Amino acid sequence: MEKLVILFSIFLTQLSVAQMAILGDPMEPVPTKITGVVDGKPPSDAIVLFDGKNMDAWEHVRTGKAPQWLIEDGILTVKNGTGTLVSKQHFRDIQMHIEWRPSGEVIGEGQSRGNSGIFMQSLFEIQMLDSWENPTYVNGQAGSVYHQYPPLVNAANPPGEWQNYDIIFSAPIYDRDGNLERPAFITLLHNGVLVLNHVEVLGSTFPRVPEYKATCEPYELGVTMDCTGKLPLLLQDHGQVVSFRNIWLREL
Repeated sequence: MEKLVILFSIFLTQLSVAQMAILGDPMEPVPTKITGVVDGKPPSDAIVLFDGKNMDAWEHVRTGKAPQWLIEDGILTVKNGTGTLVSKQHFRDIQMHIEWRPSGEVIGEGQSRGNSGIFMQSLFEIQMLDSWENPTYVNGQAGSVYHQYPPLVNAANPPGEWQNYDIIFSAPIYDRDGNLERPAFITLLHNGVLVLNHVEVLGSTFPRVPEYKATCEPYELGVTMDCTGKLPLLLQDHGQVVSFRNIWLREL
């Protein structure tokens, strides 16, 4: 029995060496050196979309004019009725960080309480909602892919407290003829908790039936455009008081 154990150990060692020989020990390409998140500051290779000073990275979704949302003490707050915002830059695959806060004054219930959303490529909404002791349909609560996937758990903080979203988004891929080759995928950490684990997005989240189209009309943009490449982000004005800070992303 002892000899068998020794032989098995030798076999495992040889297998490990063989695997290393197959994989090799490459010296290049050398990963780019960056500075990670330090004291809440974005990584050195991040694209900052809101740093508490201005809204230069955003414009009104319909008019293209400067946003009318409010900035006070480094915090951006929806000015109800002034309209949804769209990013000036367009993106595909990203890692995104955004901090948001529903009003501490509880007004309304369900979808009428602290409602906003961040739309990947202006097509795929990750819901923001005051989901603290606020029942609603499960795929419409905070941390959901709207109308498609509920979060694995409800990680919401109480009203008036800051919430963090860390998002990994993989954009859909189309072939040269405009046929879908691979759908979009979303991973989401809500307040540091994994709530969406590489879920396959069924299509754009605002039509009654989710859909993928090579030529489409993104949410609220009011124009038909090529949807096979880079597209803007969208930050929703849903008519309720929601605040934001520290918005950045990294292109992947």
